[in-house]
Amino acid sequence: MDTENPPLTAGYFDVPANMLATIVTCLEMRTRPAPRPNPPSDGLMVEPWPSPATDAYRALYRRVGEDWLWVSRAVMDDDKLETIIRDPAVEIYTMTRDGERLGLLELDFREPGQCELAFFGLDQSLIGSGAGRIMMNAAIDKAWEKPISRFWVHTCHLDHPAALAFYQRSGFAPYKRMVEIFEDPRQTGKLRADAAAHFPVLQAE
Repeated sequence: MDTENPPLTAGYFDVPANMLATIVTCLEMRTRPAPRPNPPSDGLMVEPWPSPATDAYRALYRRVGEDWLWVSRAVMDDDKLETIIRDPAVEIYTMTRDGERLGLLELDFREPGQCELAFFGLDQSLIGSGAGRIMMNAAIDKAWEKPISRFWVHTCHLDHPAALAFYQRSGFAPYKRMVEIFEDPRQTGKLRADAAAHFPVLQAE
């Protein structure tokens, strides 16, 4: 992800009806934080998912991310996606219960000395249950097992409204803010037309 971009001037800017605009916040931790206890697991486990099949990966990606307008991996070329998820420097984990995949955790170590929390998402049924703390504790443990000096993540206001505060409670500190404008994937058929009901689709006049 490129975090170096031209600055915007002060003022209002029109966003076309077929586009979305969101505020992206980048956060990082430079040292491993003090451990936080896990809540009761209720049968939930965080397990490695090495070299997942592309279709299975996309299905979980959509399950946990479509209502937050995750789109990049849903529309990515198969060859490009396979190159990423089969890279030995990319570690993928799932949160499971009774063999069912209910969460996606992806750690990207391709940049030497650092780890990006590339994807972190749960099935809607687990949000607010404590499952996020279990998966974040696993993410922190796995990231800092490696010889890194920086663990970072970005979120935006299209994500769950509690996401930013959750990352901060977990030990990440915000360091950069950006505006992202992109095509509304619900208007192109790339995502369900009724996805992300909290962020309405604008109809062009």
